[in-house]
Amino acid sequence: MTSAVHADDPASGQPLHKRVIAAWSLWSWGNATVSAVMVTFVFGTYIADAVGPGGQGTQYLTTANAIAGGIIAVTAPVIGQRADRAGRRRLWLTINTFIVVGLVAACFFIKPEQGYLVLGVTLMATMTLFDELANLNYNAMITDIADHERMGRVSGIGWGAGYLGGIVILAIVYFGLVAGDPPYWFGLGDEEAINIRMVAVVAAAWFLLWALPLLFTNVKTADTEVVQDKVSIAESYRRLIHVIVGLWKEDRNTLWFLLASAIYRDGLSAVFTYGAILGVTVFGFTTGDILLFGIAGNIAAALGAFAGGWFDDRIGPRQVIMTCVTALVLIAGVMYFLDVERDVGLFVLEPTTAFWILGLGLCLFVGPAQASSRAFLGRLAPPSRAAELFGLYATAGRSVSFLTPALISLILLISSAEDTDVQRGDKAIILGVVTILLMGLAAMLLVKNPTGPAKMREHRIRS
Repeated sequence: MTSAVHADDPASGQPLHKRVIAAWSLWSWGNATVSAVMVTFVFGTYIADAVGPGGQGTQYLTTANAIAGGIIAVTAPVIGQRADRAGRRRLWLTINTFIVVGLVAACFFIKPEQGYLVLGVTLMATMTLFDELANLNYNAMITDIADHERMGRVSGIGWGAGYLGGIVILAIVYFGLVAGDPPYWFGLGDEEAINIRMVAVVAAAWFLLWALPLLFTNVKTADTEVVQDKVSIAESYRRLIHVIVGLWKEDRNTLWFLLASAIYRDGLSAVFTYGAILGVTVFGFTTGDILLFGIAGNIAAALGAFAGGWFDDRIGPRQVIMTCVTALVLIAGVMYFLDVERDVGLFVLEPTTAFWILGLGLCLFVGPAQASSRAFLGRLAPPSRAAELFGLYATAGRSVSFLTPALISLILLISSAEDTDVQRGDKAIILGVVTILLMGLAAMLLVKNPTGPAKMREHRIRS
C-alpha cells in the first residue's frame, strides 16, 4: 500500500514516491487521447466533415462545446470544493475517468449521417465536460505526491508524459485505422466510416489502460484528513463567494495569478489551435505535413516541459512562465514579419523551413509554461482544499476563453476590409495571439512567486 509525500511539508527531505508519480503521469499519458485523437486530429474532424458537412457540423460542435464550457465555468469550483469537503478527491477522479472512457467509446455509434449529428456533438461536449472535471481532481493530486521544493519537476514530468502519450496514440490510430487504403486493423473496411468510428474504441481502451495504475494506487490525499459536514449546493456557492472575497482582502497574489494565468493560458491554447491553420494557409504545409509537424511539436513541448520542471524548482515558476511567454511573443513576432514570398521583408526564408524552425520553437516554450502554471498553483493550494482552488483555476480560464477567438475575429475582419491578400490576412492571427500573451505577461508583473498556501478563508454557517 503506497502513500504520498504531502505538499505541506516542503522541508521533509524525504524521497518522492516514484511509483506514485509514475502512476500519476501514466494517467496523463492515457488522457492525452481525449485532446489529441478525439477533439483535435481525428474524431472532431470526422464529425465536422462527414457527420455534419457544409459547416453544420462545425457550428453544432462549437455551440455544444460553448455550452459545456459555460457549465464548467459555473460549477468547477463548487464541484472541487464539495469533493474536498467530503474527502472524495480520488473517488471522483475514478468516477469521472470511467465516465469519460464510456463517452469516448460511445462515439463508435456515430455514423456518417446527418441524423447522428446531434448525438455526436452531445457526446463530444459531454466528454469535454467530464474530462475537465476529471482533470480538476487529477491536478489537485499534485499537492499529495510532491512537496514544494520538487513540485515543478513532478508537474513537468506529468505534462511531458501527456504530450508523449498523445503522439503515440495518434500514430497508432492514424497508421492503423486512418491512413492508406483498406483493409485496416481488425480487417475493417471503410463502409459507414467503420474504421474512423473504431478509433473511438481504441482511444477509450488506451485511456482506461493507462488510467488504471493511478486508480488502483492507494494515494493518501490530504482532503481525507479534514472531512467536513455536508452542506447544500446553495451554501457551497456562498462559500465560494466568501473564498473569492477572502482572496481579494488577504491574498491578492493568488487572485492575480488566477487572472493572469487565465489570460496567457488562453494564448497558449491558441498557439496549437491556430498553428495548423497558419501552417496550411500561410506557410504552404499540406495536411500530411501538418500531422508530422504535430507529432514533432508534441515532442518539442514534452522536452520543454521536462526541462522547465527542472528550472521551475531552481528559479521559481514565475520566472519560468514569464521567460516562456516572452520567448513565445518574440518567436511569434518573427513569424509575423517573416517574408514568405521572397520579396521585401525583414527576414527571408523558405516558407516550410521557416515554419518548422519557428513553429517547433513555439512548441518548446508552450510545454514548460503550462507545466509551471500547474506547479505554481500547486504550491499555493492548501492540500486539503486543492480541488477547490484548481476549480477556480478552471473557471478563470473558461471565463476568458473568448478573448483570443474574439480578438482574432476582429483583427481578421479589419484586415480583410483593408487588404484583399488572404495570406497576409491570415497572418493577422499572429497579432491576436501575441496581444493576448502580452496582456497575460503584463498581468504577471503583479504576481510574486508563491511563498505559502493561499489564504482561503472558510465560510462559517450562522446558527
